[in-house]
Amino acid sequence: YFIAAHPGTRDEDMLELALWLKRKGFRPEQVQAFLPSPMASATTMYHSGKNPLRKLNREGGAVFSPKSPGQRRLHEAFLRYHDADNWPLLREALTRMGRQDLIGPKAEQLVPWQQPIAWKPKERAGYAQRMATRGAAAKHPKPGTALTQHTGLPPRPRTERAAGRPATTPAARRKQQNRKSK
Repeated sequence: YFIAAHPGTRDEDMLELALWLKRKGFRPEQVQAFLPSPMASATTMYHSGKNPLRKLNREGGAVFSPKSPGQRRLHEAFLRYHDADNWPLLREALTRMGRQDLIGPKAEQLVPWQQPIAWKPKERAGYAQRMATRGAAAKHPKPGTALTQHTGLPPRPRTERAAGRPATTPAARRKQQNRKSK
């Protein structure tokens, strides 16, 4: 889980983080833009443009906070460098930053020169339908998948429990013996 557009981060910082993520093989799916919340030092930085953890004065201590929607979107795009929907925005930003060396097909480059041939933005490519199908598949696990209660599954009905499994508690053992004796 990553937070983008945090006060104090610049485009260059996000670029370095994206390159680090790519080198390490991380492809974050959950990225959230920073939201100021009460009683947080980062919120103070966001609103005042100063770092409250350092000595404050009128002349210095300024902290950049990405506040514009475009800037915040760019910071999220850097973290999700692997998503083809972000590539046009990243290409434009890398060109503006003078880092065209990171655009291309090589492993050390961040984004390719062109979009994939079959690429379409999420809104037009049936994205919602694919996500709904993925959710339905998660509700019905594949045969052979281990089902456990600690993963958040609801309790299984008694009829699904294995009949030959020995009872584990003394009370359950007594019930099982009573059933056998009848």
